[in-house]
Amino acid sequence: MADLRSGGRWPTPRRIATLSVHTSPLEQPGTGDAGGMNVYIVEIAKRLAERDVEVEIFTRATTRDLPPVVEMAPGVHVRHVTAGPYEGLSKEELPSQLCAFTHGVLRAEAAHPPGHYDLIHSHYWLSGQVGWLARERWGVPHVHTAHTLAKVKNRFIAAGDRPEPKARVIGEEQVVAASDRLVANTGFEAQDLITHYDADPALVSVVEPGVDLRRFRPGAADRARFGLPEHGRIVAFVGRIQPLKAPDVLIAALAEMRAAGSTATLVICGGPSGSGLDRPSSLIELASRLGVSDSVVFLPPQTGDDLAALYRAADLVAVPSYNESFGLVALEAQACGTPVVAAAVGGLVTAVRDGVSGVLVDGHDPRDWAKALDRLLDAPGHRRRLAAGAVAHASHFSWDRTAETLLRVYRDAVSEHRALITARVEGASCAW
Repeated sequence: MADLRSGGRWPTPRRIATLSVHTSPLEQPGTGDAGGMNVYIVEIAKRLAERDVEVEIFTRATTRDLPPVVEMAPGVHVRHVTAGPYEGLSKEELPSQLCAFTHGVLRAEAAHPPGHYDLIHSHYWLSGQVGWLARERWGVPHVHTAHTLAKVKNRFIAAGDRPEPKARVIGEEQVVAASDRLVANTGFEAQDLITHYDADPALVSVVEPGVDLRRFRPGAADRARFGLPEHGRIVAFVGRIQPLKAPDVLIAALAEMRAAGSTATLVICGGPSGSGLDRPSSLIELASRLGVSDSVVFLPPQTGDDLAALYRAADLVAVPSYNESFGLVALEAQACGTPVVAAAVGGLVTAVRDGVSGVLVDGHDPRDWAKALDRLLDAPGHRRRLAAGAVAHASHFSWDRTAETLLRVYRDAVSEHRALITARVEGASCAW
């Protein structure tokens, strides 16, 4: 059972079972299904471990060579659960393997004395389904973070993209109804949970994601590192290549800018994902068709210091997504002192402070994006002011802050769970 820490009256969990069915925290963000959620799980797990809270992350084994357990960091272990074939399963196919995955999670817990885990935190609806069942078996509270919501994605779907299936919508509704706590990245996401999923407002907590301020910070631009022109104007896109992220909007905007005399270079950094896997070369074909191939540079996903260096190398970072639960790329870029031009959707409205750390654009018309980008590229003084505002804005977000806020959610969930058990025991005693 959880103990009491630091003389406080709220019980802090000692060991957390973190569930991430469809993507491993060991995978590189920026391609496949690995993205901001991976970064979130990794950064939070490390900081919880620094606060003497052990974290065990359950994820699906995707290759035969993976060891059953990997120590990702002191106090953080990743458990690979065999569920279905090792390779070749998309997110849409994973629901058929949830029983197998749940079996693996329950078996891992059964190898320990009762009460091994004090709390379950599931990420994404597939993990929420597993967490819901584990909660019933283990008798511990279940906290869930959706990261994205099917009903919201379907309302703002990109042209040509596939809508989220009804099975996911139903699954999300079940998880929302069964969770002890729901963690939303922003107040907008919290409202979406309440409005579209009938979540109990008392059980929804807003915990804003953070940024690694030690890694993502202002510094000298090293464009030669990426083979980029030293004196040209550069706009960078960082993210998975799929319709949801809308990199095609930027290529079309670049064509508009070129027609108006701009010599800007667009950098697209990332790998194909989701429905983008259907046509992995579509952006190359689009750039060729619009006559801007010579001004588009494609880079593979970058990590760590290389990613920070890419942000610094750009004059602007563009995030034209149709929907984002938060937008970690926007926050990381701003922490490096690079202003962000982002779509005025979802969590980006929180991640970017319009007119202070960057600019928000309504809609996805390439002409509007071309005007917004050109206006800033032609105003170095304004960009410098936005760069200073970007660093100041990002400084209010850190993973340490996120972890501390999340710990309060955990303590509340554990405390209320214990109170409920106590009430049941006392009620049974009175009845006897």
